[in-house]
Amino acid sequence: MSTQEKAHALFKDQISSWPLLGANWEKLAEAKIKQVDFDGFFIKVQCNPKRIVSSAAKVDKVSIENRACFLCAGHRPPEEKNVWFEDHYEILCNPFPIFREHFTIAKSDHTPQVIEAEFGNFLELSRALPDLALFYNAPNCGASAPDHMHFQAGNRGFMPIEEQLATLKARYGAQLHEDPGLKVSAVDDGLRRFYVFESGSMERLEELAAIAFQLIREVQNGAEPMINILSYYDQGWQVLLFPRDKHRPGQDFEEGELNILLSPASGAMGGAVITPRETEVQKITQEDSEDIFSQITCSEDQFKRLTAAV
Repeated sequence: MSTQEKAHALFKDQISSWPLLGANWEKLAEAKIKQVDFDGFFIKVQCNPKRIVSSAAKVDKVSIENRACFLCAGHRPPEEKNVWFEDHYEILCNPFPIFREHFTIAKSDHTPQVIEAEFGNFLELSRALPDLALFYNAPNCGASAPDHMHFQAGNRGFMPIEEQLATLKARYGAQLHEDPGLKVSAVDDGLRRFYVFESGSMERLEELAAIAFQLIREVQNGAEPMINILSYYDQGWQVLLFPRDKHRPGQDFEEGELNILLSPASGAMGGAVITPRETEVQKITQEDSEDIFSQITCSEDQFKRLTAAV
């Protein structure tokens, strides 16, 4: 049985054997969704009340140090089962799903969320799970467990960007490099600024990613790059790299009517904005979306500097 088949079987079993996951999975069918249109593409805003656990998670150093790591085997509920990927990653069902199939893929050791040394494993997992979009949220970019290295995965087709990517590249993209083994594009659609790496060679992608991570660190003046990454595999990889500027927009810290509770991560960058409150779905406008994304995506100046150096 392939890793993908084992993951499918695991999720099917867990929605019936793990009451927390089963109840939250059933609620997905009732989720309120609103489409927000832009020039040639759209995003969707989904209300998912159970995601309050993630959206409002405290990820400061003191809070992390004072809580047990929920990804470590010794702290998981007894109902939670796993599928091993090789001997160093565990595929787990996310008990607060956004997707109809939603997995958290945790490293077996409790090590910090640092991407560079694990990018090869990210690609291997993407190839092993072709029915799923694989994604990485950096610390301060939506990761609710920045102290434990992990990825997430969800069923393909949920994030609008997957179907929109060809149009976005043609309409808003610039081709930076193309040869028989690698294609690199930069896209600025007025909402997000990101890169698309396409290749059938894991080695070429690892080399390119190492360069990109170093450039982003230099531009951001930080240790670990603030990024989100999406990967799709179909006879080769499509890797989408989103440099970030902020973890949460200013609206997240406002009070009263001005407050919009958001912790944007890879799903949001892929066009699926998740909020735990129905009021946000009702009130978020195109203007709100533009303002929120202008704060969290990398600046135009940073994007130009990165693009010139890629």
